[in-house]
Amino acid sequence: MTKTTYYIAKMDCTSEESLIRIRLENIPEIVALNFNLDKRLLEVIQSEENREIEKLIRSLNLGCEIKSIKKVDDGTTYSTHSFQRKQLWWVLGINFTFFVFEMITGLISKSMGLVADSLDMFADAVVYGLSLWAVGTTLIKKRQVAKVSGYLQIILAATGFVEIIRRVLFLNETPDYKIMILVSVLALLANAASMVILNKTDSKDANIVASKIFTSNDIIVNAGVILAGLAVMLTSSLIPDLIVGAIVFVIVIRGAVRILKLG
Repeated sequence: MTKTTYYIAKMDCTSEESLIRIRLENIPEIVALNFNLDKRLLEVIQSEENREIEKLIRSLNLGCEIKSIKKVDDGTTYSTHSFQRKQLWWVLGINFTFFVFEMITGLISKSMGLVADSLDMFADAVVYGLSLWAVGTTLIKKRQVAKVSGYLQIILAATGFVEIIRRVLFLNETPDYKIMILVSVLALLANAASMVILNKTDSKDANIVASKIFTSNDIIVNAGVILAGLAVMLTSSLIPDLIVGAIVFVIVIRGAVRILKLG
């Protein structure tokens, strides 16, 4: 096996990482791709040399420089790769489960904060799902899935903004702060569990690093919804819930735009 390390000058976020994965996914010689966004490095492990890999990376116009080419041991290099995938599957499951749970409880409690947080969970689950998509999936199909998921998130977030405007104009339907606080505490615990799972590896792979960032952001959002619930309890006003909901909807839309750029 051969490990080729590339310096990708313009690779500084998960969008570029996903673009590279999509471009290289159908190369049969590739065993694994290891990303280090901090240092803008990409390690390509391949069973045999394929000069097409470098051409495909350069075609993205992200800047590409070969730093080193080394022979590597087949047995040890990617026992960790399988482990990382299992971690991401766990986090994907947690995010999707709480997307459903928070959406239902958000509608029941009339809390836009919970509804928005559920969409944030859904957005994260989409990113993880796309990253873990089977290697054999065609490039066209993956781009279609990315576009559909991105547009769906934008539509849901836009619908949320319409509902926020309606509630501001009519100033009614104060959310149930008890459900807001309880569900957000459970979501915070779920995200804390996700962080524990992710921290079992010190991998610099972009999927793991991005997952840790997403989960950290989710914990902050959970805390925000809890504070909004407390504010609703103290003021008997729906405004704190709407403010938090609007902030999270903006986060969801920004994530959706990034996903659409992959297509």
